[in-house]
Amino acid sequence: MTDLAELSAGELELSDRAALRRVAGLSTELSDITEVEYRQLRLERVILVGVWTEGSAAQSEASLAELARLAETAGSEVLEGLVQRRDRPDPATYIGSGKVQELSGVVAATGADTVICDGELSPSQLRQLEAKLKVKVIDRTALILDIFAQHARSRAGKAQVELAQLQYFLPRLRGWGDALSRQAGGRAGGGNGGVGLRGPGETKLETDRRRIRHKISKLRKEITAMGTVQKTMRSQRRANLVPSVAIAGYTNAGKSSLLNALTGAGVLVEDALFATLDATTRRTTTPEGNVYTLTDTVGFVRHLPHQLVEAFRSTLDEVADSDLIVHVVDGADPNPEWQVEAVREVLSEIADRRNEPLPTELVVVNKTDAMDELSLTRLRHLLPGAVFVSAHSGVGIPELRERLGELLPHPEIEIDVLVPYARGELVARVHREGEVLTERHTEQGTELSAKVKPDLAGVLESFIVNGTSA
Repeated sequence: MTDLAELSAGELELSDRAALRRVAGLSTELSDITEVEYRQLRLERVILVGVWTEGSAAQSEASLAELARLAETAGSEVLEGLVQRRDRPDPATYIGSGKVQELSGVVAATGADTVICDGELSPSQLRQLEAKLKVKVIDRTALILDIFAQHARSRAGKAQVELAQLQYFLPRLRGWGDALSRQAGGRAGGGNGGVGLRGPGETKLETDRRRIRHKISKLRKEITAMGTVQKTMRSQRRANLVPSVAIAGYTNAGKSSLLNALTGAGVLVEDALFATLDATTRRTTTPEGNVYTLTDTVGFVRHLPHQLVEAFRSTLDEVADSDLIVHVVDGADPNPEWQVEAVREVLSEIADRRNEPLPTELVVVNKTDAMDELSLTRLRHLLPGAVFVSAHSGVGIPELRERLGELLPHPEIEIDVLVPYARGELVARVHREGEVLTERHTEQGTELSAKVKPDLAGVLESFIVNGTSA
């Protein structure tokens, strides 16, 4: 099919523009009839709607399939997935007034109580759709925020999610029904009774807005304070010259599983989107025995809401302040290159905000045990230099450890020392924190030629042979 980018608005195929097209395979209704009643009581019944403006039909359907996974993660039951092809979303109703009528019929026929749009709706689009469909309408951003709210566990995580939600909902705040609608006086307010009979709607909305703005200000101060604590902890690690590695990647790519495979940390591993929201840091060593830290960070997703990027600034700073970024890619995903593009887009946004380059990136393709040879070959070509592993089976983990050891900062000060046997703890520290080049035991003590960090070089200064160091 001709690429949409090569067509003008008037040249789009009429068959694609004429009707909403169903995307097969998105229904999540249970086949076991004994569970249906419970499922209907517990879950919202949703219809997904997307607008295909660019790319191929396969890309459009993959985007809606991801929205279906997001909806399921939030606890919804997907009844239908519909796509409308347009050159751009309709500014009034997202899919156009005619298609809204078709969608209304589908909503009535399926008994859906929610419509989820695969994009960020403006406040006016949201109002128009809800008024015409008579059911709740949310967009992709609100859905992701809801998932984050469900998964937040720590005080910092809950505060960050609440801040993002308030920033999103503030411009969309509105009264429901006549009692909270804006009231007009004079001729314009004829139906409302005019002077003395106007309702308090505008005052109520403004009061709510002021409360939300106050809460946003308070949350920002709390998050800044918590970010200062995290920054202090990072500074302490840097003061001890412990190299740091940040694990970043698409949601559900297997970042937590990789952390467990490398460190035995035992953190939560769940086959769900955004299971990890709070940064987890663990210590481990390279094959040479050098200590470094690994930090598991929040997952990214295509079109990650900017409110979340802003709210999770302190968490994302773990990525920017690291010595190395391990970019985990889900090799079993049908379109892993889209994941890579989405993650790098967010990383670029972090770098632009900080106005400084990001650390070195090491791409790690995970879940190779679920990949076929053709997919492996294609990704090896698309991602040269990547390490291919399976955190589940352990395949490729030793090779990954070696690559991490090669890419992490190494001790730079070369010294020749003679350490008395009475100071054996210093010899052990050189083995633990430095790189021993040669070692020989003499009558006077242990002769070492090693590369060490500046702090250890200062401790060993009095034992330097001939009073010099390289």
